[in-house]
Amino acid sequence: MDSQSRKRTRSGEDGKGHYDFNLGENLTERYKILDKMGEGTFGQVLECWDRERQDYVAVKVVRSIPKYRDAAMMEINILEFLGKHEDSDMHCVQIRYWFEYNNHVCIVFEKLGPSLYDFQRKNSHCPYHIDLVKEFGRQLLESVAYVHDLKLVHTDLKPENILLVSSEYVRISSRYNGWWEPKESEIKLIDFGSSIFEDEHHTSIVSTRQYRAPEVILGLGWSYPCDIWSVGCILFELCTGKSLFNTHDNLEHLAMMERVLGPLPTHMAERASQGGAKKYFKRERLNWPEGAVSREY
Repeated sequence: MDSQSRKRTRSGEDGKGHYDFNLGENLTERYKILDKMGEGTFGQVLECWDRERQDYVAVKVVRSIPKYRDAAMMEINILEFLGKHEDSDMHCVQIRYWFEYNNHVCIVFEKLGPSLYDFQRKNSHCPYHIDLVKEFGRQLLESVAYVHDLKLVHTDLKPENILLVSSEYVRISSRYNGWWEPKESEIKLIDFGSSIFEDEHHTSIVSTRQYRAPEVILGLGWSYPCDIWSVGCILFELCTGKSLFNTHDNLEHLAMMERVLGPLPTHMAERASQGGAKKYFKRERLNWPEGAVSREY
């Protein structure tokens, strides 16, 4: 083992604040690390065996960087708030426990299946069957309504944050090809780290780009409807295997919206053209050159 590897093992970190681990080692005496389930900006998710409950769990191990630790504590507060209510299993992930280990905040969740995005990606982005999409949509809207009733806005709804409860799937074959379908349709909403109470300070930008509502792009303020916009974009993607608004540019994003839905409402265009988004407008109309519109739209 070289000196850098020895240093990594001793420090328990990889230089970017991620927890450095070996499969089979303990995460406290209670949890045994079995596998790495995923990694994101926040840290890593590890599959662990809970010796106390004799059950498999998913442990979110947050990077040991102050801003990510602070965000994790905010998420814990929201998850515990959701868990205190009668309908705490309204298609939302359940927190079981949390603790700190070697300067890492660790959040223990029930172990769930893959995200709707990961399942579709591994399925060559094949569309889900319409009956499955209807069932996913029903549950997603129920979970969003439940969160909104508690005066919370999720702000980051996307297929990556919707998990299948079960990992089981079946093979569907036709004369010309085949694909996989989930064996069960039950889903749960995850990642409440960006959720905001309605009466709290609202940052100007929320949501992942492809699922971002027009009022957010235009800087007009946002509330519960931004979640509903995201739901619509998600359902389109599940039905088609394609992102509805696949862009990283604000003006192009707005132009795509107009191509799909028609001109922006007059009251939005008037307010936006007088505010910080006026650069996107000319005489209260979107200043988008028709010849440059993406061929997909």
